[in-house]
Amino acid sequence: MASQRQRTLVVIRHAKADWPDGPDHDRPLADRGRADAPEIGNWLVGNRIHPDRVVCSTAARTRETWKLMGKVFDPRPHTSYDDRLYEATTQALLYVAQETPDDVDTLVMVAHNPGVAALVALLAGTADGDALERAREKYATSGTAILRFEGPWSELNEKSAHLAAFATPRA
Repeated sequence: MASQRQRTLVVIRHAKADWPDGPDHDRPLADRGRADAPEIGNWLVGNRIHPDRVVCSTAARTRETWKLMGKVFDPRPHTSYDDRLYEATTQALLYVAQETPDDVDTLVMVAHNPGVAALVALLAGTADGDALERAREKYATSGTAILRFEGPWSELNEKSAHLAAFATPRA
């Protein structure tokens, strides 16, 4: 039954960004961020994550994060850039996930804090080990959560997912 398929939502905070003069939206990654992003990509592959679709904030630092991270996936997943993910509230991030077509089993979202940390805290009803405590304590740059749930994307809601893993490059 299609509605009971297992879904995976991967929630990624962009890698470490630089602070040059200019608009926040245009901030590039710092050297550390450029090193960390591929590490997280490799961690996802090691955890058997193969995205069907990626939705990424339009900010320079999120686009660069995904470009470096996404190189490890073959084939490259369909990627869209969505203005709603820049400075998004938890509810806005949830709406974007809920809009995902049901032929997508694994969705990756690349966005910003505090929205990504709050989204993971909202969705995780259960968690493996101390993953939820670590995500709540500090959702560092390049922080990545793997959430799993059953059912259509439209039914993803508060405490409906299991936090299977949480990682940062420094952990």
